[in-house]
Amino acid sequence: MDRIDAMATLVAAVDAGSLSGASRTLGMPLATVSRKVSDLEAHLRTQLLIRSSRRLTLTEAGVAFVASARRLLDDLDEAERAASGEYRAPRGHLNITAPIMFGRLHVEPVVLDFLEAYPEITVRLTLADTVMNLVDDHVDVAVRVGKLPDSRLMALRLGEIGWVACASPDYLAHRGEPDSPEALADHDCVMFEGLYSTHVWTFGRDKQVRDISVRPRLSVNSADAAIAAAVRGAGITRVLSYQVAAPVAEGTLRLILQAFEPAPLPVHLLYAGPSLLPLKLRAFLDFAGPRLRATMSASSTGV
Repeated sequence: MDRIDAMATLVAAVDAGSLSGASRTLGMPLATVSRKVSDLEAHLRTQLLIRSSRRLTLTEAGVAFVASARRLLDDLDEAERAASGEYRAPRGHLNITAPIMFGRLHVEPVVLDFLEAYPEITVRLTLADTVMNLVDDHVDVAVRVGKLPDSRLMALRLGEIGWVACASPDYLAHRGEPDSPEALADHDCVMFEGLYSTHVWTFGRDKQVRDISVRPRLSVNSADAAIAAAVRGAGITRVLSYQVAAPVAEGTLRLILQAFEPAPLPVHLLYAGPSLLPLKLRAFLDFAGPRLRATMSASSTGV
């Protein structure tokens, strides 16, 4: 029995939640997966998994063994990468994730430049307005907008962005400019129902924070659509500052209620911090950090 292979199969089964899930993940026949796990249990002379028709449950011994197996497999992976030269020359594959619009505007151009500078590195860039787990989703580095929860992950601060309210000059000329958040009740609003949005818009800072319930005339599920509608004069929308930097600079949208803007949100590159950081990841952090800070600064709307 190949104990390393058996441990990797066991961990894959636990991560997938079933032996059949591990079979799909590993591209291995189900009977082979089951045999490898059974052989490992026989070798250890203890039951690691409780199998049912719906899911796998680790025994007490299984919980401890899987935790140790994960550490051993991680150490083995690090040793193989070091031996193959990944720590001597930047090469290999990187998985990167970022919010959709931020990724298109800021991250993708930097990634394209990075690929030109490092021809031995390949990248998978996933743009999604959902929070991906770096460990479970095998992500090397993520762009995160907002306050970070306490964790063992490392963070490289890029800058900050904020929520802004805006409307087209034509709309404001026709309907007037609201002089307070409460005045939004008398205006048409375009609601971006994205990851960070609800039907409540928060204004003010510190003790002056106030939540304003908004009854949108139009609701959309992308910032692009909300911005396009606002440019057309459909009403007032509220998005993140970098998302409207271009139309504000062009004059097709105008920022309003700036005296009531909430505190800005930090933006970070988030990554796991092993004792020996792969050169491919270090190269990307060193390359992307200064460039993303510069592009964020250049596209700032003043938030």
